[in-house]
Amino acid sequence: MDIVGFLKSQFICHLLICYIFIVSGLIINFIQLFTLILWPINKQLFRRINCRLAYCISSQMVMLLEWWSGTDCTLYTDPESYHKYGKENAIVILNHNFEIDFLCGWNFCERFGVLGSSKVLAKKELSYMPIIGWMWYFLEIVFCKRKWEEDRKTVMQKLLNLRDYPENFWFLIHCEGTRFTEQKHQISMQVAEAKGLPKLKYHLLPRTKGFAVTVQCLRNVVSAVYDSTLNFRNNENPTLLGVLNGKKYHADLYVGRIPLEEVPEDEQECSNWLHKLYQEKDAFQEEYYRTGAYPAVPIVPPRRPWTLLNWLFWALLLLYPLFKLLINMMNSGSSLTLASFAFVIVIASVGVRWMIGVTEINRGSTYGNNDNKQKQK
Repeated sequence: MDIVGFLKSQFICHLLICYIFIVSGLIINFIQLFTLILWPINKQLFRRINCRLAYCISSQMVMLLEWWSGTDCTLYTDPESYHKYGKENAIVILNHNFEIDFLCGWNFCERFGVLGSSKVLAKKELSYMPIIGWMWYFLEIVFCKRKWEEDRKTVMQKLLNLRDYPENFWFLIHCEGTRFTEQKHQISMQVAEAKGLPKLKYHLLPRTKGFAVTVQCLRNVVSAVYDSTLNFRNNENPTLLGVLNGKKYHADLYVGRIPLEEVPEDEQECSNWLHKLYQEKDAFQEEYYRTGAYPAVPIVPPRRPWTLLNWLFWALLLLYPLFKLLINMMNSGSSLTLASFAFVIVIASVGVRWMIGVTEINRGSTYGNNDNKQKQK
């Protein structure tokens, strides 16, 4: 196949994947809207239904990682802890270095059957994003403005609401608050020096208040903290666009299970504990760069077929009417109809690129800069 033919076929694949994701996502969002009538009648039924509906959306993205790009993921962990994953509520601490680290976190959730009920602490702007942001709203995701004085009461209330959640859930949190860049790392280490905190080589300074409140509100509900560190072999820096293009990566994920009883209840002691944990994470990162592996047992959790089956269901449901519409438009020969269809394609393409742009590192939060501004005042 020549280059032009390859690019054309790749472009068509992109359009079809995006079409299935956007249309199915909006359909599911619409169904979720109607589930609101269940909230005052049977809150737990509302939650269980929305876990399944959310899975129909998030599993499509995991399918791209697992089946479309064929990305492999090796889990490094303690075999005794491995058997507890998916059978308990947990707070999952993730490092924040890559554009697809959230997707690998979802993949981790999927392998242990908690993808549909997984929670995150996300910035408020994401709640307005169609499909994923709206899906998160119905999942009772904890959104914050990243102004702690305003956020504290709201975040605590949202977390306390999860204490009676009927499904096992993992609460995924990026304690660094924003993705790692060299500029943000330099600023973060200036803050560490000003506050007399140990400097980190591979991480940003963790934001301790959100983590401390999460532990406080979910104590006796969550069984453990999963300390997770993600890296990719051969120094690759994967992107969501690369996954969409079908590029294969190999992820290595270290997960250490820490019983929640070992995390201090006092806010200041909890803060000190988290800073110490990030020093250990730095040491794990150093070990990985030196040896290409983590000091734990490598395990490859089996892929489950449900992400692929879900995507095939939506593909069969949505592609037939699309092809039928295309055939009818070509048969009509109407310039206006064809132009309208081209316009819709352009809008869809722009929309998908916007959603990808939200995840790009260079468009990440400026949250890491705020402390530096305050320090300089």
